[in-house]
Amino acid sequence: MKTIFWNVDTQYDFMRDDDSFRGALPIPGAREIEPNLEMLTQYAVKNRLQIVNTADFHTPDSEELSEEPDFMTTFPPHCLRGTKGAEFIPATTPKLTTLRAQYAIDWREERLKEFYLERQTDIIIHKDKFDVFTGNPHTERVLEILNPDRAVVYGVATNVCVDYAVRGLLERGIEVYVPTDAIKELPGLPLEETLRAWQDSGAKLVTVDDIVKYNIMD
Repeated sequence: MKTIFWNVDTQYDFMRDDDSFRGALPIPGAREIEPNLEMLTQYAVKNRLQIVNTADFHTPDSEELSEEPDFMTTFPPHCLRGTKGAEFIPATTPKLTTLRAQYAIDWREERLKEFYLERQTDIIIHKDKFDVFTGNPHTERVLEILNPDRAVVYGVATNVCVDYAVRGLLERGIEVYVPTDAIKELPGLPLEETLRAWQDSGAKLVTVDDIVKYNIMD
């Protein structure tokens, strides 16, 4: 069975709110999961598994950004293209080595360079919506080419972009594992309800140790 890792939006604007960087939309407690995020990244690299990295990549006129956000369908400006806030934190930054290539796919890009996806490539899907399947027109085709049987999904925020990713992958017939100690939610939005819905749809809630130490997927 083919396994991919699916890293959701682990960018500075969400992950950091300290003297090193003041994120535009920091998720409380997000930095606490960074060691687990790093463990997952290292595991995927060591075992030569492809990582799909999704990333908000907004312009100032993106429809999900607002100076008066409702924190349900709109949020304050964040992850603007060309800013540090849109970059991945070190724990999840795609690794460029002699064995691992990278391919970043902008949501405004007209054509997908499909031959890049057939190599051992870490993929970065830049999106302009919470849902990666509507926020980048190439996501569907990327998934078709990769053709995974299962995906390990982690990142932020649990009850927004991670939720869209989990549900989107399940709807496309992919087995989903979510290490719950490698996700973090935005406060004020449903959490337990989100986790229950995942399980009801077939997702497996696990831990990072289950993935990197006990190989429960084998």
